[in-house]
Amino acid sequence: MALMVSISGIRGVVGETLTPETIVKYASAYAEFCNRGHIVIGRDGRNTGKNVLDIVVSTLRQMGCNVTDLGICPTPTVALAVEKLKAAGGISITASHNPMMWNGLKFFASTGLFLDADENRTFWRLTEHPAKYVPWNKQGKYELDEAFLDEHIRQVLSLSYIDTGKIRARKFKVVLDCVNSAGGIIVPRLLEKLGCEVTPLHCEVTGIFGHTPEPIPENLTALCAKVREVKADIGIAVDPDVDRLVLINEKGEPFVEEYTIATCVKFVLAKVQKESHMSPLITQDSLKVVVNLSTTRAVEDIAKQYKAITLRTPVGEINVAKKMKEVGAIIGGEGSGGVILPKVHLGRDAIVGIGLVLQYLMEFGGTMSELKATLPQYLITKGKIELGNLNADAILKRLQEKFSSTGIINTDDGLKIDFPEAWVHLRKSNTEPIIRIIAEAHTKTEADELVKKFTAEILA
Repeated sequence: MALMVSISGIRGVVGETLTPETIVKYASAYAEFCNRGHIVIGRDGRNTGKNVLDIVVSTLRQMGCNVTDLGICPTPTVALAVEKLKAAGGISITASHNPMMWNGLKFFASTGLFLDADENRTFWRLTEHPAKYVPWNKQGKYELDEAFLDEHIRQVLSLSYIDTGKIRARKFKVVLDCVNSAGGIIVPRLLEKLGCEVTPLHCEVTGIFGHTPEPIPENLTALCAKVREVKADIGIAVDPDVDRLVLINEKGEPFVEEYTIATCVKFVLAKVQKESHMSPLITQDSLKVVVNLSTTRAVEDIAKQYKAITLRTPVGEINVAKKMKEVGAIIGGEGSGGVILPKVHLGRDAIVGIGLVLQYLMEFGGTMSELKATLPQYLITKGKIELGNLNADAILKRLQEKFSSTGIINTDDGLKIDFPEAWVHLRKSNTEPIIRIIAEAHTKTEADELVKKFTAEILA
């Protein structure tokens, strides 16, 4: 398995492609990229994290960088700290939803956003040159600041949208699955402040994942069962670095990860619409939502209800965040459970999502399944094909030509074909050597058939 180098950073199997030499190569180049300034770092809870951290810290200090270590924390906590501490950059040590044998490095610019395509190209060029270490008496300093987790929580709970007292009065029963990683520290603290009765599941932060870490339905069967068993109001799952939020309704059924962002978009747009009646600075035509090409059409339907504009970008958090910053979007995110609220920071953040969802559920007054029923109804099916010897670019070009007369074609990120009542998106993954196939329709059968059809088309 080759080292994955993409706009999402680097990821590899520890000891095979993610070796000490590789870590030093990228950490030293990143120090150069940041002009040897102050770097914030944090790591998810996987059991290889401490070893990788030690190499990263030592390399950065040898390059003359001062380092602030946030300890085990979400990737969005690192992003927020870079922004608030006015650091030169940040590194999150994580392989996100990849299995335990993987780890990696996600790199932030001084803005607290991930490096964009141009910044990555500059950074990658620096990896081609030998590191230039500083003398022994000019090495950088190190400090540990595990308290920044509480600042992250404070930023969320201070949002004007959130009424902590009213949420506490509701006394939500929550089952929480943090896959024994970074969420096991911060999410229980957040839920305690919100007065929730929490049943923890895989919250021990052992670094040994309690199940396959990607928070998709087939990996969350124990969470669904526990919600039914304890008669909880909601089940909450996060991925190892806590930028994705997935919900389970009170019946122990998946709320569907796409509907995390759809729910938050509806809640925030309703709040902003209410504020617009009191502020002449907010107008309906100024309301913008940004999501990626693979995100549910439900977001567009909801935005139209509030006379807001929906803009779409290639997949990748930085692509969504940059467009949000450019157009002044109110909210945005990705259908994988990633919510971006600029009022906190421009990055996917499960902590933000949890606050918004619990506030919405409290105000709604009904159950999670009843809330879901108020949203536009679509179903997404996701598939993937191992690349192997396949020529992905040639395949996508062939399918573009074949279907150009039957749907609206978008080639900003792979190939998306919009049909009147459905769509399919085919793209090379940024994080794995696969082609992703994502299809959405009004019924599961229709979406399944689209994935089946385009799988056959790819392999033809």
